[in-house]
Order: sequence, then structure tokens, then C-alpha cells
Amino acid sequence: MSRYAITAAIAINLALCTVSSAYAAEAKQVFDFYCAQCHGVKGDGKGINVGPDFATDPRNFTLAKDMEKRTDADIKGVIKDGGHSISKSPLMPPWGATLSEEEVDALVGYIRKLCQCKAK
Repeated sequence: MSRYAITAAIAINLALCTVSSAYAAEAKQVFDFYCAQCHGVKGDGKGINVGPDFATDPRNFTLAKDMEKRTDADIKGVIKDGGHSISKSPLMPPWGATLSEEEVDALVGYIRKLCQCKAK
């Protein structure tokens, strides 16, 4: 009986690791598609759409001292409702009607990975 339990535990662990890896890969794909044009592939605010005439500097997600001031709910709100929702640039579009709740949550996690920081 214990042999079956061990085999089942290993199988469940492998499945969870696969889901976790897929979740992380999906978050990066969503970021690359929707966010990287302004925030940059590295999240440093240096995306291909940002030039000298760009009205504002997109947030640099790699600056832990700035990002740890934001709660996960703050970041989620900006992703869903856009920059104007927190009196920031209207150039940050609202993605709430485009992205699923799971994709938004994955983006928050990915942004935390970029800054290597936790929420306040």
C-alpha cells in the first residue's frame, strides 16, 4: 500500500511542478505581448514604443524600492483599470476587459519576480 502512496505522491508532485512551470511561462507570454512594448522585455521601462517624444516614462518594474511600495492589489488595479485609475498616465491602458482574472494574477506574480520584491 505504501508503494502506491509514494507513487501517487510523486505523480502529484510532478503534475504540480508542470502546472507551476506552465503558469510562469504563460505569465511571461502575457507580459511580452501586452506589457513589454512600453515596460520593456526586462521590465525596465525601456520598451520599443518608448521614444524621446513619449509623454511619460513607463514604470520600471526592476526597481525593488519603488515596487515594494505597491500592494499586489494596487498593481492588479492598474493592470485592470489603467493608469488613469490611480492618477497616473492614461497611456497605460486598462486590460480588465481583455485579460482573464488568472492572467492578471499571473502578471502580478511576474512583476514581483521582475522586481524581486514583496508587496508592502
